[in-house]
Amino acid sequence: MRSSNPVFSREGSFTREPGYAGFGTTQAPPAGSPYATDPHGRNSPYGNNPYGNNPYAQQATGQPPLTDEQLVQMYDAPSAGPLATGRMTLDDVVARTAMTLLTLVAFGALAWFVLPAENFGYAIGAGLVAMVVGLVVSFKRSVSPPLILLYAALEGFALGAVTHALNTVLPGIAIQAVLGTAAVFAAMLIAYRTGRIRVTPRYTRIGIAIAMGFVLLMMVNLVASMLGADMGLRSGPLGIVVGVIGIALGAFFLSLDFAAIEEAIAQGAPQNESWRAAFGLTLSLVWIYIEMLRLIAILRGDD
Repeated sequence: MRSSNPVFSREGSFTREPGYAGFGTTQAPPAGSPYATDPHGRNSPYGNNPYGNNPYAQQATGQPPLTDEQLVQMYDAPSAGPLATGRMTLDDVVARTAMTLLTLVAFGALAWFVLPAENFGYAIGAGLVAMVVGLVVSFKRSVSPPLILLYAALEGFALGAVTHALNTVLPGIAIQAVLGTAAVFAAMLIAYRTGRIRVTPRYTRIGIAIAMGFVLLMMVNLVASMLGADMGLRSGPLGIVVGVIGIALGAFFLSLDFAAIEEAIAQGAPQNESWRAAFGLTLSLVWIYIEMLRLIAILRGDD
């Protein structure tokens, strides 16, 4: 019986005839072949195949060897599915990140359509609670998917309200910020995958130091603005420079996320850790989106 595989069923290929693949038969070279009297031909020790009575034909269980029909049935049977290893995979990260971002977008749309453009009270409250939940998730030893989704919902609600207010003053800024954030993400992913960006210890130390300085500067600016002073970090040429640095830092955080995900998969991290990876990616994207909103607002003449 011939194999159902079109490659194996060709003439002269592996066919499932009795004694196929050389086991149990001895085939003579064709007449006139230079191998007819060759030491490695029929008269050689390999001509009378010592494996003709294959010791493996009789299985350890004492059962007779499989017939050709049984072998064909085994070949045609469906292949085994992937084993559930309980380890984190890239698909897990993509799926969890998609769930987190969809939650963020859904609650952002809710705030956009429900809250008035001039009402920032709920947005500020949701943003503060989201910050607290984000800190809890960051320092919590065990992964908590409900807390991560809660953070996404609160952050999305706050961003939706803020974006709606800005879009009322600067029509189109929302789609510009979304496209800008997507462009930064795609550029960093391509740069990382092609090896143009390598996350080395030195690269990480320098980036973290700049990020800490940036956050400290923004905190000082916030306190100064609350006291009535204006440091000019969110307007004019200096504001543009600060905005570009902020977006660059968000891109830096994305590269750290990519490296962490790659290392976790290589080390066989538990599957549940994919939620932590999704949380990290969401934080970086939110950072980039906020800085993108600020930069576009400055460039369009609003501080």
